[in-house]
Amino acid sequence: MRDSRPKRRTAALGSAGVLVTAALIAGAVAAPTASATADHHGKDREARGVAIAAARAAKTGVDWQDCPEDWNLARPIQCGRVSVPMDYAKPYGKQIELAVDRIGNTGAKSERQGALLYNPGGPGGSGLRFPARVTAKNPVWADVAKAYDFVGFDPRGVGRSAPLSCVDPQEFVKAPKADPVPRSEADKLVQRGLAREYAEGCHERSGEMLPHMTTPNTARDLDVIRAALGEKKLNFLGVSYGTYLGAVYATLFPGHVRRMVVDSVVNPSREKIWYQANLDQDVAFEGRWKDWQDWVARNDATYHLGDTRAEVQERWLELRATAEKNPLGGVVGPAELISFFQSAPYYDSAWAPTAAVFSRYAAGDTRALVDAAAPDLSDTAGNAAAENGNAVYTAVECADAKWPTDWRTWDRDSTRLHRDHPFMTWANAWMNLPCATWPAKQHTPVDVKSGKGLPPVLIVQSERDAATPYAGAVELHQRLRGSRLITERNAGSHGVTGLVNPCVNDRVDTYLLTGEVDRSDVTCAPHATPKP
Repeated sequence: MRDSRPKRRTAALGSAGVLVTAALIAGAVAAPTASATADHHGKDREARGVAIAAARAAKTGVDWQDCPEDWNLARPIQCGRVSVPMDYAKPYGKQIELAVDRIGNTGAKSERQGALLYNPGGPGGSGLRFPARVTAKNPVWADVAKAYDFVGFDPRGVGRSAPLSCVDPQEFVKAPKADPVPRSEADKLVQRGLAREYAEGCHERSGEMLPHMTTPNTARDLDVIRAALGEKKLNFLGVSYGTYLGAVYATLFPGHVRRMVVDSVVNPSREKIWYQANLDQDVAFEGRWKDWQDWVARNDATYHLGDTRAEVQERWLELRATAEKNPLGGVVGPAELISFFQSAPYYDSAWAPTAAVFSRYAAGDTRALVDAAAPDLSDTAGNAAAENGNAVYTAVECADAKWPTDWRTWDRDSTRLHRDHPFMTWANAWMNLPCATWPAKQHTPVDVKSGKGLPPVLIVQSERDAATPYAGAVELHQRLRGSRLITERNAGSHGVTGLVNPCVNDRVDTYLLTGEVDRSDVTCAPHATPKP
């Protein structure tokens, strides 16, 4: 389940043998690493292909210009493009262009430590807003911005980087959708048909790209961008799915990593990517949903939704039943409600706004909830972005790993989980079901592990994260030698490094600015609880 902001269906919530020519590009292409030479011919071709592409990018660089007006990125942010092979096994074959942007470090030239690249997650999230943290004077990142250029990019398939599409965007956002919780076998058949149609739509509209929409290929793209920037080694901040991208990059290019922070960690185990990871989300979302309900109950004087979790849940079930029978405003049914309310288990910043809308509905103001949860058909650009994000999410997760093809497996697992974890389970199942009939090759996930030259990686995680459960951070920590884990205790917001918590912020700053990590893992008290 991807991060749903700002539109529905968006965890959350989805990879150098070297040629002599690559070694001749002074200063931009790091030395090849032992892990680069793969065990079989196909992977070896991709390793050589990324070395060729990186050498080419290092020679070409990036032609930085003022950003196009419709990118909505004002000066002094600059924009450019980096060319990468669609298929790294054919580096001289078809190329695609990746959109990148940057803002220079705010400190003196002597303070500069290079570029810090960012991925916000998804799969399907755009990183182009990252430099705006500097122009907006975000205090959490002020010290790091003195030392680093902030560089964002749209990964392959996303936004302005050869965007994917699986269905007409206006059709994609139309509401109300069917209730995700099936009442009969007939309901399940309808949803199965929709999932198959979606997979077919991806093939019809974006089929050429689908076999190459993998996390390893995005990691290879990241290495080409590094080379195009003139950086010997990569500094990287990845959040949510960005942690898996970072973990795969660290596995494929351990000697190319300088500093890496991963925040809210996807479990990198091959057994988890991606079917089991989504089942684990269903359990974690239920836990965080209850955390939010407890908070609403403690603040009953403000919201008047009940002073116990059970009372708040009863209000939710009443709302859901009402919307199932008669969609609010004709457009907000249970599916749209789940998409709106899931932001509360994702982010503490959504706790109060979500509760306020719910409270207004309970007091008789239906319009506030309709405005918050219904699609805006006039927002064609936003709808296109939402459809694109979902297309990339599906394409990457379906291509990264082999999924169950027998419906009985999905039905058994979702029915079992739904009994005790009803908030998200069936909605998540239908979102991922296109992978059961995916029309392109499904690969074997990378075996994430340390390699020669990998420096300490800093891992940051809250204990009760819904989209990326805590066990994922522990798993990655065990796989990457020398890594350090910062745990935010009794907290569950997704994306910890952007929150104000000095115990976390100071350690992230210290690591990015000096490379130093604590002697052992650290547990931090939680950030401030949201105010009603």
